[in-house]
Amino acid sequence: MAIVKLRDDGKLRLDDPVQQYIPELKMTDMLTNDAPIITIRHLLTQHAGMPEDDPWADRLLALPDTEFLTMLRKGISLSNPPGTIWEYTNLDYTMLGRIITVVSQMPYQKYIKREILDPLGMTNTFWEYNEIPSELLARGYRWECERYSEENLLHDGAYGAMGGLISSIEDFSKYISYHLQAWPARNEPDHGPVRRSSLREMHHPWNFIQLSTYKHRPCPFTCAYAYGLVWIKNNDGLVAVTHSGGLPGFGSNWIMLPEHGIGLVSFANGTYAELDTINLIIIEQIVTLAELKSRQLPIPKILTERKNQLIKLLLENNWNIQDSNLSMIFAENFFLDHSLELRKTASQDSLNEAGKILNIKELIPKNQLRGHFDIIGEQATIQVKFSLSPENPPLLQELELVKINQ
Repeated sequence: MAIVKLRDDGKLRLDDPVQQYIPELKMTDMLTNDAPIITIRHLLTQHAGMPEDDPWADRLLALPDTEFLTMLRKGISLSNPPGTIWEYTNLDYTMLGRIITVVSQMPYQKYIKREILDPLGMTNTFWEYNEIPSELLARGYRWECERYSEENLLHDGAYGAMGGLISSIEDFSKYISYHLQAWPARNEPDHGPVRRSSLREMHHPWNFIQLSTYKHRPCPFTCAYAYGLVWIKNNDGLVAVTHSGGLPGFGSNWIMLPEHGIGLVSFANGTYAELDTINLIIIEQIVTLAELKSRQLPIPKILTERKNQLIKLLLENNWNIQDSNLSMIFAENFFLDHSLELRKTASQDSLNEAGKILNIKELIPKNQLRGHFDIIGEQATIQVKFSLSPENPPLLQELELVKINQ
């Protein structure tokens, strides 16, 4: 989030070479001579060619900046050419922390606190455990030799940017709520601290990972990487944005459903506690048991206008384009794809199947130029699907009438 804020403020560009801000990276040899230069975007999307490093990196949390830069000067051993394979690595986000420090001219911890945590009212969120009153600090444990033993807490340092933040459920809920308020896109004032459009950019599936399976579901999920977040979509079309964290002594997971406006966070004081499946099951159950519906878009004026014109055309069966002055609502392709006579016959057949018309339901938009509405008849319901062209004003380019048995 801090990186996209710096981008929005004009302090950097996501396609800038990383070595522009971390010149020590110049000492890293590429695996092939046709490899692209590593960019900030590569780091954000875990596409920089760095190796998976969870066990190693977690123990480096307290590494001072000077030692981190010394390590970079020796060169990094890459696992893949940049831009070819997704691979989760903490080193990418550690370098992003360094970029924040360089660009903001202050430690990344201070910048994030000042520009993000404080504006969100996250007053019980810290980088260094020594700053937390002992009565508020959870202790971490690991299961070993058939018993739990306490883990030593790790101090903050250069690697804290990859996941060393300490927070409470209440505080982190504010963070999730802030992500959720970015949806849907709208015209309301944007108060920050980061633009709503930038938050939605953070949630976008930029880099495909794999099809993943969960024990509680027979069909796999599509998984992709966003900016520091994982985007998943199940076979029911449910979209979630999520991320798990783990350090010696602790595990966490948070998940949100942008289209439904709900989120969930779980913390555990056990080493690498796996909470992602639990949270996913819970949030799916909430949607099912509460019968939650995805957020509906505001109905665009142009869709309402075209709906009313379609109702007049269909119910009156008046396809005399010249007499009804309807020629101005059809795109150039409309009668080339299906002739006037075919469309007239098909629409009349559909309405005959419906029987006496009882009601016309509200328009449900899919986006600004596509939607559907139902015509309720005594024998059947006819769903009217239509889409508009990209020209100005948008014209009808596609129309489909689908019978739905009652």
